[in-house]
Amino acid sequence: MLVVLHTTPDAPRDLRARAATLAGALLEMAGAAALGAGLALALYTLDSGQARDRFERICRAQGGLRTPPRAACVQAFDNRKLARLAKLAGTPERPVARLHLEIRPGDEVARGQPLFSLHAQTRGGGGGAGVCARLCAPGRRHRPDW
Repeated sequence: MLVVLHTTPDAPRDLRARAATLAGALLEMAGAAALGAGLALALYTLDSGQARDRFERICRAQGGLRTPPRAACVQAFDNRKLARLAKLAGTPERPVARLHLEIRPGDEVARGQPLFSLHAQTRGGGGGAGVCARLCAPGRRHRPDW
């Protein structure tokens, strides 16, 4: 969308056309353009840079245009800690107990993406109910799945 606002030559034509068509219809509905003149006004607003200037003012009023956070890359695992977690879950004695890695070293992970699932079997309760929890990348708390 920013490439359309900045009127760069490599901006997708279909996106520009769709944005201008919608903006033109809104200008006509709001009474800012005569019926049938909305598209021309929208294209003029885009081409003159007025739309970009207005967008940037709105962004500044809301704290500025920010770069989205980049994904982090998994460098390595601490196998001793993972083995300890699996042992605490009950492996290998309990049939349902396991630790399932959702990612591998070298994978990029986004905020809140599950890193691993830990399955454990509760003690007591006739059927031995299973419990599962996931540890997610920073930004989301542990997420129980039961």
